[in-house]
Amino acid sequence: MTERPIGILSTGSYLPKEEVTNAEIAARVGVPTEWIEERTRILERRYAAPDEATSDLGIRAAERALEAAGLEADEVDYLIVSTSTPDSPQPPTAFHVQRGLGAHAAVCFDINVVCSGFVYALAIARSLIRERPGGRALVVGADIYSRILDFTDRRTAVLMADGAGAAVVGEVDEPYGFTGFELASRGDAHRLIRVEAGGSRLPASEQTVQNGDHYFRMEGRAVRDFVLDNFPPLLDALCARTGTSRGDIAHFVPHQPNGVMLAQLVERAGLTSAHTHRTLEHYGNAGNAAVAITLDEAHRQGHLHPGDLVLLGGFGGGMSIGAGLIRWGVTA
Repeated sequence: MTERPIGILSTGSYLPKEEVTNAEIAARVGVPTEWIEERTRILERRYAAPDEATSDLGIRAAERALEAAGLEADEVDYLIVSTSTPDSPQPPTAFHVQRGLGAHAAVCFDINVVCSGFVYALAIARSLIRERPGGRALVVGADIYSRILDFTDRRTAVLMADGAGAAVVGEVDEPYGFTGFELASRGDAHRLIRVEAGGSRLPASEQTVQNGDHYFRMEGRAVRDFVLDNFPPLLDALCARTGTSRGDIAHFVPHQPNGVMLAQLVERAGLTSAHTHRTLEHYGNAGNAAVAITLDEAHRQGHLHPGDLVLLGGFGGGMSIGAGLIRWGVTA
């Protein structure tokens, strides 16, 4: 077991080329453009091309993360893909990403805790590298939500988008690296975010398609209340376990569900002194990719400096919540 700190070595992201404006969404959903901006703070989002699958987006993001780390694909020991819109039920999307990258030495698997997934996957990667000194894990968050949206449902259609982000995880020098994670799962709230059909409980059929049971559904207000009620106590536990105060946190990189909700969460969680990074205005809610994309953009724009304490926050279906603290040390 390695005693060296483990952290992020590099980041990368990929956004599809098609920009979808609020005017286009408003016309499809049947609401004023101003209604979308006022309630979500989203101005535009990206949709994947018809020939792009989730793995295609993930491969692009992973390539950029590997290039930034100066690594070849065959130097990756673990490949974890976090997605709730896989290429297909089987095989895992991670195997398609492995094949596309040529990461033939990597142990591959998917996880699905919806929009908390990238944070969960980083925690898993840290545990794996602890057991394999010198190892490297490639963590990918990717989703294509545009394929499962019901454009008669304004609660979801105005929010969701497509994209991918990635990070290479490995041993780092002191004092950098992850200081701790806190994860929580609440299956009793599973109805708040869901896709009803396509699994063993409600297999695909002509009737499920006619009913729209394959579309993404979300109880927006209840989700907001869940996050506002449950993320702050999770952060309390993480701070207590790591000996961290709110004032120590320089940057907050959260999931990007809704701009109004994020502002409320920052207040409720006592994070007003941190720089909250947002990409939702231009990329919408890209599901599993949102935290990864936002982290990569914050890094690329030079906002994160060595030694800064960065809080990653995910929250999504299940319901699930994840928070991670990292002492930033990425320079590439």
